[in-house]
Amino acid sequence: MIPVEELLAFSAASVLLGLAPGPDNLFVLTQSALYGARAGLQVVLGLCTGLLVHTALVALGVAALLLASPLAFALLRLAGALYLLYLAWQSFTAAAAPVPAGGQSSLLSGGQLYRRGIIMNLTNPKVSLFFLAFLPQFVAPEYGRVDLQVGLLGALFILATLLVFGAVALMAGRLGEWLSRSVRTQRWLHRLAGGVFVLLALRLLLIDP
Repeated sequence: MIPVEELLAFSAASVLLGLAPGPDNLFVLTQSALYGARAGLQVVLGLCTGLLVHTALVALGVAALLLASPLAFALLRLAGALYLLYLAWQSFTAAAAPVPAGGQSSLLSGGQLYRRGIIMNLTNPKVSLFFLAFLPQFVAPEYGRVDLQVGLLGALFILATLLVFGAVALMAGRLGEWLSRSVRTQRWLHRLAGGVFVLLALRLLLIDP
């Protein structure tokens, strides 16, 4: 069993990493500001589901094999960048709509937002690189089965992500609800989101294997 002090250190590091500006929390921020806190939380659940997959891959050693292949890494990176550019196109071409008195309305269903989060996370090879570099630092053979240790650490990281990104979604949703009462402001929010997606796509393409 991993010592408690190691688990506490890992949890603190996970929270700090969640607070650091990056593609995932920027994604949550823009989606929450555009569609409301509830939509942002659905995206967060999708991102966390993607983290479950990454945890399983690291535990099984598949991620190491995938990232050992330059071609596989390049294809995954290209798929992620193309998806982000598709989201950018959707944002740039989205039409502003009047906001009802009860708050923001989203043209996307909960399932669509949830899938956005999953795809965003799974097509980002930097997450796989991060998990391969970060999780093993807290794993040791003397603590027991390595796969179970990775699973525990992955669960703690997902919990930290859920708490931090959930807070981001709630705060951005409140701000977005106020801003989106103006149709003109909605158009600028969509353009801002599109610009963020383009920048994230370029950043993903520039990742060094």
